[in-house]
Amino acid sequence: MGIKEGCLAAGVVAALLAGAGACTSDGGEPVAEPKATAEPACKDGTYAWFNVDRRDVLTGVAAQQKLGKGGGTLTREVTPLHAPRVAVAFERGPRIDTRAVLRSLGTRTGDVDDDPGFTDVHRPAPDPRAVTTAVEGAGAFVNYSWVKQVVADFTYTCGNGGRTTGRATSWVVNGSGVLDCSLPAEDAKEGDPALAAARFSCDPHDPAAKPGGGPPPRPASS
Repeated sequence: MGIKEGCLAAGVVAALLAGAGACTSDGGEPVAEPKATAEPACKDGTYAWFNVDRRDVLTGVAAQQKLGKGGGTLTREVTPLHAPRVAVAFERGPRIDTRAVLRSLGTRTGDVDDDPGFTDVHRPAPDPRAVTTAVEGAGAFVNYSWVKQVVADFTYTCGNGGRTTGRATSWVVNGSGVLDCSLPAEDAKEGDPALAAARFSCDPHDPAAKPGGGPPPRPASS
């Protein structure tokens, strides 16, 4: 039994990564006192995006569960680790419409056309505990969930020289998978959700907890 991983649904909600503690947020969570002014920026400015980071992020993982020859349904509840959300944090300068900022980011990364919810700052995060997975064969299995998160810094410059800076974040994929601790993930590398999940729940010396080759991932059954 190897890695079984799939995309359950496309959606949007994201979380601010570390580093935006001095910013103000339009994503619904309390933050430090704003540096941005209350006066809105111009409507015909230009965006510049940098430090664009688009990656899979582990959002939940269950304890390993050992099953016999016939396999079965995994019953260990997934423990939430990260609640993604959609947000814009303004650091300096006049405020901009948050949906416009996120729309610009989604256009830059190609994500906004795949999921219009990319710009919805009010959309709730998915509940990783809602996943039920069945497996075939014996093994020590681990259920986990992940999202593809997009985070980037930006500047918005007006024709009169006014400038707004900040950070935007969202996500486009709500996925889940199941791994067998006795088998390494195919081409697993640092940062992969499957590898991170294995390091949470498998024994330290199990093959799944180490980068390397292995069987290809297959869609998870729910």
